[in-house]
Amino acid sequence: MNDSELSIRSGALAGKRVTLCVSGSIAAYKAVLLARLLLQAGARLEVVMTRGASEFVGAATFSGLTGRAVYADMFSQTSAGEKHVELAAESELVIIAPATADLLARLATGRADDLTTALALCATCPLLVAPAMHPSMWSHPATARNVTALERDGRTRLIGPVFGQVASGDHGVGRLAEPEQILDAAAALLGPSSQPSLVGRRLVITAGPTVEELDPVRFLGNRSSGKMGFALAERAAVLGARVTLIAGPVALGTPRDVTRIDVQSAQEMRAALWRALGADLSRADALIMAAAVADYRPAERTPQKIKRSSAELTLKLTPNPDLLAEVGAARTGTRPLLVGFALETDAANLVALAREKLMKKSLDLVVANLSEQALGRDDTSLTLVGPNDSLALPELSKRAAAERILSWLHGKLTEPT
Repeated sequence: MNDSELSIRSGALAGKRVTLCVSGSIAAYKAVLLARLLLQAGARLEVVMTRGASEFVGAATFSGLTGRAVYADMFSQTSAGEKHVELAAESELVIIAPATADLLARLATGRADDLTTALALCATCPLLVAPAMHPSMWSHPATARNVTALERDGRTRLIGPVFGQVASGDHGVGRLAEPEQILDAAAALLGPSSQPSLVGRRLVITAGPTVEELDPVRFLGNRSSGKMGFALAERAAVLGARVTLIAGPVALGTPRDVTRIDVQSAQEMRAALWRALGADLSRADALIMAAAVADYRPAERTPQKIKRSSAELTLKLTPNPDLLAEVGAARTGTRPLLVGFALETDAANLVALAREKLMKKSLDLVVANLSEQALGRDDTSLTLVGPNDSLALPELSKRAAAERILSWLHGKLTEPT
């Protein structure tokens, strides 16, 4: 995380009293990274460890970072008071990261059999919980019931888990959210006044590639990972928007509180887009078209697999509809706001090409970047291009870049119409 990203969070976290609770998961090492980020953002940090956490990371590590004692046992503290009560009263935010399946079960049933659960039960401040476990444990009905109970109570905000490889080498949803994601969520909980509110706004966001089938086993596609569109959807939901995410084929977990529609081809994305927007475009306040929609598709799809031969193979391609241009042409007023993306390879003419796209498609903003600075990466360098101006952003994570785009969107949505 660079200085530009950290400054975004510092306003929300500086001087805030945060208690970080670490439980017994192999992902506990990431809690050390989270502690460091919280301290860099200016938080006043206390650390609580469960007995199981000490099997994976030492208390001396956290103590060395914070310069303070680490709490582990309700009954062995030197203070005269009840430590869970003291910490609950002092904390402005309690973060549990990682939270094991066992800990989720104890939280959901109101157990208070160690310092972490007693603190969580006693706290009246926001409680941010980041689960981590094997995908089979996360998908088990018992875990689902516990998560539902926590969400229904309305006292707990969950962040993750996310799709990825876990310690066993298996892949699935169960991996701890990255420390930067947890930091983002903490900043959103503690600093709503410092971030743009999108409460009540309806956003449609597209993400990822589209694929166009040649035959039952082959397709034309592109290298879009979908990370930028998913980051926009995640951050917009955190800021209170009602988000519909139309996603091409990507291996990314659905952000919390986001309605996801999966599609394959440009034609499928087109149909989903118009259903989400409505024929008169009245169902959305803004459309952010981050998807890399295929420009062409095969003129014919072969029903059987094309067999290899020594002869040359010629493919006839036909243009796909320009989805964003269609929406721009159909818009009669200033809503929905239309944000497009321009992925280019010509650095010298990046802004000019983006502005040409903006004018041609009747857009409000084009987010321009170079292919080598975006495709498949977790960070990016963007330039926001409007009709008369442009703003080059420093290199940011895609989540931080999403915040900047949504900040612009918030400003436009609050302008008098």
